[in-house]
Amino acid sequence: MLDRIKSQHDSLSAAERKVSQLVLGQPNQVIQATVADIAMRAGVSQPTVIRFCRSLGCTGLPDFKLKLAGSLVAGVPYVHSSVRPGDPTSEISAKVFDNAVSALLKCRNDVSPAMLDAAIALLAKARRIEFYGLGNSGIIAADAQHKFFRFDIPAVSYADPHVQAMAASLLGPRDVLVAISTSGRSSELLDAVEIARSNRCPVVAITSSGTPLARLATVPLLADTQEDTEIYSPMLSRIVHLVMIDVLAVGVALKHGPGLSATLEKTKRSLKRRRHRADA
Repeated sequence: MLDRIKSQHDSLSAAERKVSQLVLGQPNQVIQATVADIAMRAGVSQPTVIRFCRSLGCTGLPDFKLKLAGSLVAGVPYVHSSVRPGDPTSEISAKVFDNAVSALLKCRNDVSPAMLDAAIALLAKARRIEFYGLGNSGIIAADAQHKFFRFDIPAVSYADPHVQAMAASLLGPRDVLVAISTSGRSSELLDAVEIARSNRCPVVAITSSGTPLARLATVPLLADTQEDTEIYSPMLSRIVHLVMIDVLAVGVALKHGPGLSATLEKTKRSLKRRRHRADA
C-alpha cells in the first residue's frame, strides 16, 4: 500500500497529497487515528481524507486502514538499502541483489493474474506485435522482440518516437502494441499509444500504477518499483520488466501448444553451424 501511495502521489489533488505525505511519514499512527485526527494532522478537511482513500481504490477509511495494516504486517519486505560511498564491495553486492530480489517478489505478489491472462490471449492471436519503449525501456522492447519473433509471429521493436508514431498509424484491431515505460508519462510514447488506440489496436502496457499510460492501455500490467530514477538509470524496473516479458513469452508459447516446438527448433538449427567446434 505504501508503494501504491508513492506511485500515485503526483496524480492526487494538492489536498490529497497532504494526506499522502502524512501516511507515508507516519503509517502506524494513521492506522490508529480517526478521520478527524488525520484531517487535522494533514491540514485538510475530513471529506478530503475520504477522497484520498477512494483515489487509492478503497471504499473508505476503514477499508484503507485495513489494507495499510495488512501491508505493514504481512506484506513483502521491501529492502531498499542505499549504497553509500564507504560501502565495501561485499555490501554493495548484497544491497543490489537484495533490492532486485525484493522488487521481483513484490511484483510477483502484486501483478493481476487476470490482466496477465488477457495480455497473453491478445498476444497469442495477434497478426503482428510491436514493442515500443524509449531510452532504457527501448532495450526492454528489443529483448521482447528477440523473444517473440521466434514464435513465427511478425514482431518488431521501435525506440525512436517518430518511427513509433508512424508505425502506430498502421496498426489495426488484429495487431497488438506493447508499450513499456517505467514513468508511464513520456509524451512521445503516449502519442503513439493514442494513435494505435484510435485505430482500435489493443495496447498492453508494462508500467507503473496510476500513470497516464496505465489509464490508456487496454490491458495494464502494473510493475511498481521503488527507486530514484531522477539520478540513476532505472535498474529495478528494468529487471522487473524483463521478467514480465518472460512471463508473457512463456504464456504465449504454452498457448501455441506443441506445434511451436518445431518452429523453435528451426531457429536453433540455424545457429548450430555458426558455433565454433573444438578440434577432436
